[in-house]
Amino acid sequence: MSKDYFDLSGRVAIVTGCSTGLGVQMAKALANQGAKIVALARRQEKIDAVAKEIQDEYGVEAIAIRCDITDTKMVQDAVKKTMDHFGRIDILINNAGTGAVAPAEDITDEQFENEMNVDLFGTFKMAREVAKQAMLKQKYGRIINIASMYGLVGNKVAGSSPYHAAKGGVVNLTRALAAEWSKSGITVNAICPGYFYTPLTKETLDMPSFKAYADTVIPAERYGEEGELDTAAIFLASEHSAYVTGIMVPVDGGYTTV
Repeated sequence: MSKDYFDLSGRVAIVTGCSTGLGVQMAKALANQGAKIVALARRQEKIDAVAKEIQDEYGVEAIAIRCDITDTKMVQDAVKKTMDHFGRIDILINNAGTGAVAPAEDITDEQFENEMNVDLFGTFKMAREVAKQAMLKQKYGRIINIASMYGLVGNKVAGSSPYHAAKGGVVNLTRALAAEWSKSGITVNAICPGYFYTPLTKETLDMPSFKAYADTVIPAERYGEEGELDTAAIFLASEHSAYVTGIMVPVDGGYTTV
């Protein structure tokens, strides 16, 4: 009997940071496989438009819930609203994030604290609440944290120590949650993207000096293109990837190999 290994029909997926960029791309990738989508972000008008676009394009149900992942009450309410609407949550993509760029000696306490609150603590709050309200009871779940290749290595071109620290935390948080929740049928994995265009990265990536640097350190000699994270997300979201947990998947054109 043949299997459609990546069919997500009937599954419910929350995607944070789903107002622009990579979050929208991954939400559409899951919708293309049949998943129902819950778009979370801070800007209601943006996620309303994303949800409508997904419904119109892929024919799956998609809803938009405003949520700041640094606000514990908003996280709890967003997960509850999802459960009230769909009755289950099968997939969580923790994509929301930020990025402070400055020499380490100039980074302020506020910049470092904000990075931790969004990229690391926010990721934990979402995972904790989805597990508590849905996945532990279901004995099933797929949590995909969006870390970064900068969570695995340092860099010499753009000072971003808070980002490195927070994403490094996401990497080991992923391992810790995978170890703790695996017995409950929940896998926890991370994708570590390389250089992709997003509203946060466009200005930096377009600098001629940065492009010249990228050509020397990325074996593929280019930035990631739209859609090139999608297959990693679909693989980790699959029901049939049940024995894959606690891993980091670099999607970086080979940056972390050299």
